[in-house]
Amino acid sequence: MIEIDGSHVEGGGQILRTSLALSVLTGTPVRIRHIRSARKAPGLKPQHLMSARAAAQICGGKLIGAEAGSGELCFHPGRIRPGRYIFNVSAETASAGSTSLILQTVLLPLALAGSASRALLKGGTHVPWSPSADYIQDVFLPAVAPMGIRAKMKIHCAGFYPIGGGEIETVVEPAPVPLRPLRIKERGALKFLRVISAVANLPLSIAERQMNRATHRLTERGLAPKGETRTVESPGKGTFCFILAEFENVRAGFSALGEIGKRAERVADEAVDGFLRYWNGRGALDPHLADQVVLYLALAEGESHVTLSDVTDHLKTNLWVVEQFLPIKFFIEEDPGGGRTLRVTGISIRLPP
Repeated sequence: MIEIDGSHVEGGGQILRTSLALSVLTGTPVRIRHIRSARKAPGLKPQHLMSARAAAQICGGKLIGAEAGSGELCFHPGRIRPGRYIFNVSAETASAGSTSLILQTVLLPLALAGSASRALLKGGTHVPWSPSADYIQDVFLPAVAPMGIRAKMKIHCAGFYPIGGGEIETVVEPAPVPLRPLRIKERGALKFLRVISAVANLPLSIAERQMNRATHRLTERGLAPKGETRTVESPGKGTFCFILAEFENVRAGFSALGEIGKRAERVADEAVDGFLRYWNGRGALDPHLADQVVLYLALAEGESHVTLSDVTDHLKTNLWVVEQFLPIKFFIEEDPGGGRTLRVTGISIRLPP
């Protein structure tokens, strides 16, 4: 059994999710202690419980300590089983826990299961401290597609804090074994820049204000964004602004959420500020994408190398977790101009039939 310290570096829920995924993929039992101890409300929250139960469900694994507020969890995995799954973060208590983060736990195991799977996830789709469903669909999945990950996602309904109630459906086709390496040195030329501004059960004028502010600021920088306003279905109220940038070699995404008392212009500014930090810097992978692809690089065949726009604590934490499970070593190299490249030689994983 591998012992993982959940308080390491960033000390958040990503340690739990990566540990669960690697436990399923390697067949290695894991004990995770001090879960989310760095958070104001430590221990397992609904989305973390659902991630653990989802991991157990797809492989017939056994969980010990999977209770709300628990700071320690033991997991004994079984063999991955493709199929049809429903993961509802609100099954026991109303919650806007992130569906995207639950999907992070099970996507790669299901992709390597040998047959297609379909997963319906219910909960939050646009919630704080989590990649939005739009980001997963339009940035993350296209990023890992060249490696052989074939997954399609539909957003049936948006879920906002505090009630959630959103639904996303993902069809995961079997990936080639082993996964292909990922090698991205340059972003390439900007092909298009899109601002998506949406509201649920609120006046469309809020979305228009968000869109107008974002497109105005981007235009001032000499860019040519395309703006789009949407009204999305949701059981609750909410707004979001999502900036999607497609370059020749990679996509990047930047989101901001509305909340009570937060002006539409501020929502737009947060998304634009995130994009401009990336646009004015170097590196192909945006800060969110970097830590999300780590596990895929580790399991691919041969050397992967990607340039980074930032080295976050989230990334450092995820690198550390993967190295606890696998006989690999990640390297972050700096060039004289300040650029950073993440390198790793993957283990070329092949799961038993």
